[in-house]
Amino acid sequence: QVRLVESGGGLVQAGGSLRLSCAASGRTFSSYTMGWFRQAPGKEREFVTSINWSGAYVNYAGSVKGRFTISRDNAKNTVTLQMNSLKPEDTAVYYCAAAPNPSAGTYYRPSIYDYWGQGTQVTVSS
Repeated sequence: QVRLVESGGGLVQAGGSLRLSCAASGRTFSSYTMGWFRQAPGKEREFVTSINWSGAYVNYAGSVKGRFTISRDNAKNTVTLQMNSLKPEDTAVYYCAAAPNPSAGTYYRPSIYDYWGQGTQVTVSS
């Protein structure tokens, strides 16, 4: 069992930065692939980024590549999403998620993630 709690959301102007954190409980955190997803009003939940258990492999959605950076600290059971050059279209609720042993190439699918946080609101004003 893994419990995830996100923090760090808020209101920022376009071009600004925010840093989201996801704190995980559970002794097996270090074995999970971790992902960030987001959901804007009226839209489906979409993949943002993921990082494998060791941090050696990361993936980004095309819309955030070069602007967002995911990292993890297994000693502290945390995953961080650094978001720079924010745009109004980045406005959404951001969710942290954990997936045990995902198959290769499936990191972008919400269905492979067993555990989800409650979400944190990110609002980017123009």
